[in-house]
Amino acid sequence: MRKNLLLATAAVAAIATPAFAQDAETPTDVADNADVQGPANAPIVVVAQGREQRLIDVPIAVNAVSAESLQNSGANDIRQLNQLAPSLLVSSTGSEANGSARIRGIGTVGDNPGLESSVAVFIDGVYRSRTGVGLNELGEIERVEVLRGPQGTLFGRNASAGLINIISRAPDYTPEFNAEATYGNYDHIRVAAGATGPIGNSGLAYRIDGVYVNRDGFYQDTLSGQDVNDRDRYFVRGQLAYEASPDLEFRLIGDYTRREENCCAAVYATPALAPANAGLLDLTNPIIPVLLEVANVSYDTYFPSRNDPYERDIAITPGRTYAGTTEDYGVSLQADWDLGFGQLTSITAYREYRSEQGTDTDYGVADILYNADNGENFRSFQTFSQELRLQGEAFDGRLDWLVGGYYAHEELDTGSNLRFGNDYGAFASCRLLATINPGLPRAAAAPGCLAPAIPGVFPGTAGILSGIFPDPDGAGPIQGAAPFIDGLNRLSTVNDLGDVSSRYSQTSENFALFTHNIFEIADGFDLTVGLRYTTESKDFSANFNNDNTICPAQQAALLPFLTGAAQTTVPSSLIGGLIALACQGNSTAQLNGLNLVDDRNEDEFTGTAILSYRPVDDLLLYASYSHGYKAGGFNLDRSALTAGPGSVIFPVTNPASGFSTANLQFDAETVDAFEIGAKYEGRDFTISAAAFRQEFSNFQLNTFNGTVFIVQNVNGCGADLGGADRDGSAATGACAADDVEPGVISQGVELEATLTPADYWRFGLGMTFADTSYANNLVGDDQGTPLDPALRLLPGDNLSNAPELVVTGSAAWTPPIGNSGLSALFYVDTRVTSDYNTGSDLTPTKEQDGFVLVNARVGIRDDDQLWSLEFWGQNIFNTGYSQVAFNSPFQAPAQIYSAFLAEPRTYGVTLRTRF
Repeated sequence: MRKNLLLATAAVAAIATPAFAQDAETPTDVADNADVQGPANAPIVVVAQGREQRLIDVPIAVNAVSAESLQNSGANDIRQLNQLAPSLLVSSTGSEANGSARIRGIGTVGDNPGLESSVAVFIDGVYRSRTGVGLNELGEIERVEVLRGPQGTLFGRNASAGLINIISRAPDYTPEFNAEATYGNYDHIRVAAGATGPIGNSGLAYRIDGVYVNRDGFYQDTLSGQDVNDRDRYFVRGQLAYEASPDLEFRLIGDYTRREENCCAAVYATPALAPANAGLLDLTNPIIPVLLEVANVSYDTYFPSRNDPYERDIAITPGRTYAGTTEDYGVSLQADWDLGFGQLTSITAYREYRSEQGTDTDYGVADILYNADNGENFRSFQTFSQELRLQGEAFDGRLDWLVGGYYAHEELDTGSNLRFGNDYGAFASCRLLATINPGLPRAAAAPGCLAPAIPGVFPGTAGILSGIFPDPDGAGPIQGAAPFIDGLNRLSTVNDLGDVSSRYSQTSENFALFTHNIFEIADGFDLTVGLRYTTESKDFSANFNNDNTICPAQQAALLPFLTGAAQTTVPSSLIGGLIALACQGNSTAQLNGLNLVDDRNEDEFTGTAILSYRPVDDLLLYASYSHGYKAGGFNLDRSALTAGPGSVIFPVTNPASGFSTANLQFDAETVDAFEIGAKYEGRDFTISAAAFRQEFSNFQLNTFNGTVFIVQNVNGCGADLGGADRDGSAATGACAADDVEPGVISQGVELEATLTPADYWRFGLGMTFADTSYANNLVGDDQGTPLDPALRLLPGDNLSNAPELVVTGSAAWTPPIGNSGLSALFYVDTRVTSDYNTGSDLTPTKEQDGFVLVNARVGIRDDDQLWSLEFWGQNIFNTGYSQVAFNSPFQAPAQIYSAFLAEPRTYGVTLRTRF
């Protein structure tokens, strides 16, 4: 793989080689080489430091992606930024509402809404509560800024890994209309239109733009013929700008998005996804015959993509669905007031977001686990925010000062109706029999999965178990298989039980005061100092409604055999398994009537110090230190409501006193980051380089272990634990609290360059090498408690979805077509990625080999951009790769795996007009 990666990297670099050999074209008007935003050689202006600055003047690592680059790459949401920003990786998993962004290998894993994003998303200065909101259509965009490293001073929220800042096109007092229509494979239809201009002589200007998208799904359910991972969405945004006076301007923005889509399917992991999966789907794996028996289908029917997962054939439980509905809308008002001594900016915003989702959560034919599409499985956010910034200059311009404040009030509500399916009882009892011995006779349709006896011929499964676990002579209190057989019979009745409606609510309030100041301390030398104080409070409540009465009955009947009150010759692990399988993830009526209330409060100082030096006008050198922070919170998953080691196997007897919200809490994540960099802007090219080291303490990790979601802080230990953090025991691997160190280190180098060597040519190249890895000795929190055994593979390894090497490249050529007044467009971009693991527990079965993605676009247009016609392809070589692999639910110890695949090749044609 390394050889292939080097060859692919060389190919990316070779894209630019012909440019240096081109003869100079005849000079043309700037308009010939312009995009819709202005001249190609215009300086790039960003607001990464809270004020408008040229990109070359900003002493932090930031990508600025123009509207033209977004358009050429086909970027309609933030996922396509992967092709243009090598340090960024955006992926989606269980639903389109669950997006995860990583910068320099650091991000928030999974879809637990209790965790805030390590990479924050802002649109027009307004914080979006979770990264998945950025997977919506974006409409008309001026540019996107990707800020790398912790952002702990400016913007509305702290972000420990980085920030995506999206700036939409503002209203214009010059009338303009734009429209486009796209048709592509998978019956892809996309229609977008927008208009801007003045409203009479009122001093108002408007802009309105909208998008409608409809597309068939990439996956095909071989049982129903339904396609999954489709798109059916629309977006509209309206804006008003008002110049009240030369010193006072307002900008009002309102937007609405709705999506009604079936998403997201997963395929079973085969050796085509990772070699370590070899044999896991064979009939020799004892879990496979159990699945086939329970579903009562053939092997080929259950595993339609067994030979090639990239065929994307799936088999969904009949009657189950991935249907979901998402609504996202809000309004913001920005005021900019020139007070003479400074510029006052106010951004007031209110947003609402709600996502409802049905799922076939086991991702197979057997009906094991599901969420009904009835509106009870949802998450919603209502957020009000207010930001004030006052920025000005002093001491004859030698001090550029900024002070500000931020307030946010957020209401988070989630609901769950996760239930065992109609086949779960048969599956659980048959699975337990297979655990004892795969050769035991089973009858999935019979109580307890126990094959009935045939008098004089076959003693039945119960008879065999009685022989394996016999009653000794003079049994007394010692019993044989009878309690176990009774437990199997009870277990087999756990069908269509679980959550009826469980609710979590969280109210958070965030206050912050900040300042960010640039001092000119000598000719060419600037010192930037930023400081922020944040105080955050979260009030949590939960209540449960669950109809699984089997678990309490199992516990009452079998607990004596585990506590010594009664005895049996059946191993305690099997007795405990009977209880665990009935109470997976605490799906039990013992939760009924349980109301939990808790709160947490925290505060943190964050900030930055940057020394920059400009030896000549076109060169900037800088060195920086930043301290970043991401708030702690509550794990919004009932599986964490256990009272200590072993209680995941069976809940405590008295839930009123035993279920503890202390187990739901996780601490704030902090980071100390160091960076040195350089930026150079020449006449026809720009280049920037940065070297960085980031040390994360209390890193927040969310992991699905096949049964429950684990949210845990991860830290390092300065002492050698001697492998005790890797032995699979929850009782070993502790560290003295005063010896706890950062648990995650991200360090590496970044290089970015743009080149316009001749008229009509433009090239971009980016490279990120990032070693993002866990410490060699890990503990679970800053008090040094042992790491959860499910995470025993983490110490010393790279983080998930954190490739060491990423190279991106783009080339655009827009030559005139003779003297026709027309020009052509030839565009290609690529992303080369080295190997990485896609699972947060780093199981080898979740490894992803390195790969190369290529997009391309060719077109024709007139000089004035009045119209253009473009043919395009995304992932034109149909590269198959996995976004995230995960443990298929409830199938340990003979564990098999599933994976969410990235999109296949798509292609189509787009017609645009702008006048």
